[in-house]
Amino acid sequence: MNPRNFFAELKRRNVYKVAVAYAVVGWLVMQVAATVVPALHLPDVITSAVVVLTLLGFPIALVLAWAFEMTPEGLKRTENVSPDEVVPQWSRRKFAGLIISLALAAASLLAFQFLRSKSGTSPSTASSMPAPAVTPAPAIPEKSVAVLAFTNLSDDKENEYFSDGISEELGNVIGRVPGLRVSGRNSSFYFKGKNATAQEIGQKLGVAYLVTGSVRKLSEQVRITAQLISAADGFQVWSSEPLTRACKDIFAVQDEIAGLIAQNLKLKLGDTGRVPKTVNPEAHRLLLEGRHFWNLRTQEGFARAEATYTKALEI
Repeated sequence: MNPRNFFAELKRRNVYKVAVAYAVVGWLVMQVAATVVPALHLPDVITSAVVVLTLLGFPIALVLAWAFEMTPEGLKRTENVSPDEVVPQWSRRKFAGLIISLALAAASLLAFQFLRSKSGTSPSTASSMPAPAVTPAPAIPEKSVAVLAFTNLSDDKENEYFSDGISEELGNVIGRVPGLRVSGRNSSFYFKGKNATAQEIGQKLGVAYLVTGSVRKLSEQVRITAQLISAADGFQVWSSEPLTRACKDIFAVQDEIAGLIAQNLKLKLGDTGRVPKTVNPEAHRLLLEGRHFWNLRTQEGFARAEATYTKALEI
């Protein structure tokens, strides 16, 4: 095709006008997006999407202008329009007026954004704005502790319910210490198996100290170790010697650990009201196992907990 004829054909098919109109309208659309999106606190990705879609639509609009003509009968492919068919043409004056109006609107939005950003960073404006109020974090009570799930060191990993139960019961005993705030079981056990630091756990639970430890069950004996950790820096405040006792003396071990913790927190262990008694190790094991199944909060767990509690009651 002769280049002169090609450019004449572009003009005849209104491709030039479509290009100019699309550029101005696209610029206006992008200015509107850049103004409205921040004002409505919408994600910045919306502005980016508008820009990308506008740019991608430009070549598509040119192709459509080349391939189709708008006739009184509707949109037709250019090759299907006969040479003598009357095709509406855009008035130069009206077209120019429309383009100028859209360009002025886009320029106005651009000027508005520029002035707003300039005034927002003005030192005088910044200095006159009141400083945002900072809400101080609530103070963590010094006499507060969370008993985390103890680690199961038994050879039988299924004894984990036993170490969990010991941890829970120890938390209940420590909770009877006057003046000591103890985090609940569900909150403390949330961090079981999670790689969280002492500082993170202390902040989340709002406690100053953490109790960690391990449980190893061997036949009729149980060995328990416990540590008192400062949540502020993660340093160990106190660590017990390994306490190896018969399973029937498990409550005495819990009282002993609670007393040592209270002593290191400079508190007096309150009267727990516990009467020394002989504990049947199997009944106690079944109690902890049933509590483990109950905490699963499932139909199967409830059923197994009921069966296990029933055996414990029979003993």
